[in-house]
Amino acid sequence: MTTTTPPVTLDTVRDAAVRLRGVAHRTPVLRSRTLDALVGAEVHLKCENFQRVGAFKFRGAYNAASRLTPEQLARGIAAYSSGNHAQAVALAARELGTSAVIVMPEDAPASKRAATEGYGAEIVTYDRYTEDRTAVAEALADERGLVLIPPYEHPDVMAGQGTAALELLEEAGELDALIVPVGGGGLIAGSATAAKGVSPGIRVTGVEPEAGDDTKRSLDAGRRVTIPVPRTIADGQALETPGELTFSVNQRLVDGIALVSDDEISAAMRFAFERLKIVVEPSGATGLAALLAGRVDALPRRVGVIVSGGNVDADRFARLCGRAATS
Repeated sequence: MTTTTPPVTLDTVRDAAVRLRGVAHRTPVLRSRTLDALVGAEVHLKCENFQRVGAFKFRGAYNAASRLTPEQLARGIAAYSSGNHAQAVALAARELGTSAVIVMPEDAPASKRAATEGYGAEIVTYDRYTEDRTAVAEALADERGLVLIPPYEHPDVMAGQGTAALELLEEAGELDALIVPVGGGGLIAGSATAAKGVSPGIRVTGVEPEAGDDTKRSLDAGRRVTIPVPRTIADGQALETPGELTFSVNQRLVDGIALVSDDEISAAMRFAFERLKIVVEPSGATGLAALLAGRVDALPRRVGVIVSGGNVDADRFARLCGRAATS
């Protein structure tokens, strides 16, 4: 009988934690009595909006880039991203003394593009509604001889992302449930691997925007499903299909997917600002939105939530929070 080694394991997550020590921030875990009372559980928020580049993505990008050979680093790195992975790869490249070229959608938030350029990366744009970003990036990497680090379809990226959950459990202790935003699936794949490796009985729930429910549909169907390009305020979760590697992990380890509306995401952003005093981007707020909107069934006593990022410009943040006040 043959066995297949999973792309990410508890050991590879722990190894990533060693590589990231002193480079990535050990982000805070926040508590709120108001939030606990509202949802009827003890909630521990792992605030990756305080991570370098403002999102969890730095963990995976740096872990993957740090494993490249000197020859590979000399060639430079390529990546494709709507924003957070772009910034993460750009910063990782700068930290490691190499260059980065990032393929970004034309309609990526201006703040994310500016930050990516600020870390020294070159940006090449594409139309997310008519072009395949993976194909664009692969062609660019081949043409220029660059090493491509994808945003989630990479074992080292998944392992790096899983360190967020590892830190959460180290600080909060044993949890009954873990709630994680889902885009391409790298964060939840790494987090579920870490969480269930440390605490096998923990329940892992992913959260997607209603318009971008590709992972939920895929898990329900038992195979990867492709949907039209989602139109949602959660731009970091606007994907058509789960990753192949990430889905292979999430199919084994994820217990369910909750869906939230754009209005519920906006309301969670407003709550985080007014009651928790933190700024969270739409994709980063989906886990909190699922709690506040009652989208997680049979909520247990002690719950961890990964707040995945805080990269949103002031004008958009004000507009979305204002939308929550009137909806």
